[in-house]
Amino acid sequence: MKSKIIITVLLVSFFLNQAIAQHKKYTLRTIAFYNFENLFDTINNPNYDEEWTPKGLQGWTSEKYKQKLENLSKVIAQIGTNETQKEAPTLLGCCEIENRGVLEDLVKQSNLLKDDYGIVHFDSPDKRGIDVGLLYKKKYFKPTSYTNIPLIIYRGNSEVMEKDTDEDKVENDKIEVATNNRIYTRDILLVTGFLDGEEVNVMVNHWPSRSGGEKKSSPFREAAGRLAKKVMDSIYKVNPKAKIILMGDLNDGTYNKSVKVCVGAKLKKSEVQEFGVYNPFEQMAKDGNATLFYRDSGDIFDQIMVSETLIQEDHSTYQYWKAGIYNKPFMIEKFGRYTGYPLRHSENEIGYSDHFPVYIYLVKEVK
Repeated sequence: MKSKIIITVLLVSFFLNQAIAQHKKYTLRTIAFYNFENLFDTINNPNYDEEWTPKGLQGWTSEKYKQKLENLSKVIAQIGTNETQKEAPTLLGCCEIENRGVLEDLVKQSNLLKDDYGIVHFDSPDKRGIDVGLLYKKKYFKPTSYTNIPLIIYRGNSEVMEKDTDEDKVENDKIEVATNNRIYTRDILLVTGFLDGEEVNVMVNHWPSRSGGEKKSSPFREAAGRLAKKVMDSIYKVNPKAKIILMGDLNDGTYNKSVKVCVGAKLKKSEVQEFGVYNPFEQMAKDGNATLFYRDSGDIFDQIMVSETLIQEDHSTYQYWKAGIYNKPFMIEKFGRYTGYPLRHSENEIGYSDHFPVYIYLVKEVK
């Protein structure tokens, strides 16, 4: 009889806790990253953009540019939305943009106008003239500081040489070397601000390309990884409890040395120690997911990692919940040799990008 009473009490307690848990409310914010793949305007500027002009190789007209903006805005408006989350990303890191102007044109698109996005952008020294940027919803995020951190590296006779402080993609992206052997590439964009009153640091990256081959170019991305970790460490010196989000097109997979060793990203939350980094996209890569394809092989170059301070059990402040790759059918090539690839720009069609965007959710319990 006594045992029955104990079992009954335990059952009542269990169902009561379940009922209470089900009635908890959470604030949900989507943090995303998207490689826009050659978002150029049609104006001929002195940054080697002749290809992306009406008379250039791409025949890049105002009509094509406007279609590209509309396509990108359609995707952005839907990233991370589901049955519980209806809003476009609160923060969106991006790369392969020509200048601030293209971002200003993008946020004015009808799909995004209501979101009232702010822009953080710096011109980078990249020879192709492509930069990184951050879009943020002014309603939820208030930047307090932002800076561009250059990756200063030089090509030596037999190895990469760094100067205290790398970046990109597979096909037509070139690593340019000046006469002084410096390799000019994208900066790291660091933005600090308050997300619903809670301080968050966001690092937007676009690491050097694999131009010249993966092995030969790997040291440049490893330098980028070391720089990213150095930036994180410098943030921790000011605030040991800082929340940091590292995102970008890393031109390396989750398993490469630049990510696993130089950044120190871990596969499992249980492996992450203080000041460490968790990479949810490593498991996704192991499960066969991809954000881009090259020569019929898929990989996850686009990643979002979070600091140890964002994987705590206490949800009284924002914490990482889960990650995803946004790859809806309308964004995927359906015919020909590239079936299943991201639907990108071609001679006959203005697509979206050769990368799928990635995102994570941050959640906080509503008191």
